[in-house]
Amino acid sequence: MPINIPLVGILIFMDFINSIFDMETLKNVSFLYELALILIAVKFAGHLSRKLGQPSVMGELLAGVILGPVVLGWLHPTPLITELAEIGVILLMFLAGLETDIKEFMKSAFASTSVAICGVVLPFVGGMAVALYYGFEMSTALFIGTLLVATSVSISVQTLRELGKLQSKEGVTILGAAVLDDILGIIVLSLVIGFTAGSGGGDLSGILILLAKIIIFFILVYFIGKKILPWIFKKVSNLMTTEVILAFGIICALLFAFSAEMMGMANIVGSYFAGLMLSMSAVKDELFEKVETVSFSFFVPIFFVSIGLVADISGIDATFLTMIIVLTIVAILTKIIGGAIGAKIARFNNRSSLGIGAGIIARGEVGLIVGTIGLTKGLISSEIFTATVVIVLATTLVTPPLLKIFFSGEKQPPQSDEKQAINQE
Repeated sequence: MPINIPLVGILIFMDFINSIFDMETLKNVSFLYELALILIAVKFAGHLSRKLGQPSVMGELLAGVILGPVVLGWLHPTPLITELAEIGVILLMFLAGLETDIKEFMKSAFASTSVAICGVVLPFVGGMAVALYYGFEMSTALFIGTLLVATSVSISVQTLRELGKLQSKEGVTILGAAVLDDILGIIVLSLVIGFTAGSGGGDLSGILILLAKIIIFFILVYFIGKKILPWIFKKVSNLMTTEVILAFGIICALLFAFSAEMMGMANIVGSYFAGLMLSMSAVKDELFEKVETVSFSFFVPIFFVSIGLVADISGIDATFLTMIIVLTIVAILTKIIGGAIGAKIARFNNRSSLGIGAGIIARGEVGLIVGTIGLTKGLISSEIFTATVVIVLATTLVTPPLLKIFFSGEKQPPQSDEKQAINQE
C-alpha cells in the first residue's frame, strides 16, 4: 500500500505543534488573546468610524457585532468579559458624573422629569399594544411593555462627550431623565411582576418599601458626598503610596454602584452620583484625567464590544421576525417622541427636543437585565428574550448616528472632550 506523503507530513507537523503547545494551557489562557483582540478591534473600528464622519462609539459597537456570534463568531460572552464590561460601564457613568455641572443638573430638574415621564409612558403603552396585537396574553404584553421602558444612556454619554454636548443643557437633561427613568422603570417592573407572577413584589407595601429604599439611598448619597468624601480624600492624599486619588475614586464608584444595587436600582445610577458628588471636590480634575485614562484604555472598550457579543439571533423563529421588526421600530419611535414631548413641555426647541428623545433610545445593559428577570420568572419565553436582545442591539446602534444628526451643529468641546477625541483616534 503506497504511503500518502502529504498526509504523513501533516500528521508529523500537528504532532510537532502539540509537543510545543500544551492545549490545556492554551485553553486556560485564551482570555488573554480575546482581550487583546477586543482592544485592537475597538481602536481600529473607532478610528474608521470617525473617518466616516460618525462617533467612534458607533464603530466600537459594530466591532462587537462583527467579532461575535452574528458574523465571525471569534468571540462569545464569557463571565470574565461580562464582569469587565460591567466595570467599564460603571466607570463610564462615574466619568459622566465628574463632568456634570451640578448647578445645571439642578436647573434641569423639571425638564428631566417631564422627559422621563413621557419617555416611560409611551414605550410602555406602545410595547403592550404591539404584544396584544400579535396575540400574547396580558401578562406577557405587560412585561413586553416594561422591556421597552428601560433606558441606558451609557452609549449616549460617550457620544455626547465626543460631540462636546455632555455638559450642555440638553446633555444634562438626558442624564437627569435617565436617572428618573431608571427609578420609574424599577417601579413599573415591580408592579408588573407582582400583578402578573403573583409575587408580593408588586403590592402596595412592596412599592412603598422600594420607594423608601430609593429615598434613603439619595439622602445617604447627598450626606456622604457633601460631608464624608471630602474628608476621606483629604486624609488619604497623605498616604505614602502610588495613585491614591485614582484608587479611592474608583473605590467610591464601585461602592456607590454596589449600594445602588442593594437599594433596588441599577449600579450605574450609584456610580453616576458618586462622580456627581466628587465633581464638587478639589480632586475633580486630577481624578477625571486619571480615571479617563484607565477606563478608555481597557474597561470601556470591553463594555462596548460586550453589547455586540450577546446578539446571537440563531434562535429567532421566522414567525417572530415581523414582530421583532415592529417592536424595534416602536421602541425607537416611542422614546424619540416621548422624550421630545417632554422636552417641548420644558420649552426646548424642536431640534433639541428630538436630540433629547434620541438620547434616551438605547436600552443597553438595562434592557438585558429586565429581559433576564422576565425570563427567569417565566413571564416571557426564550424567543421573546432573543427578540429583546435584538431590540437592545438595534436601539443601541441607532443612538450614536441620531445624536450626531441632532447635536453636531453647535459643537462646544471642553478640553477633556478634545483630548478624548484624540485618544479615540
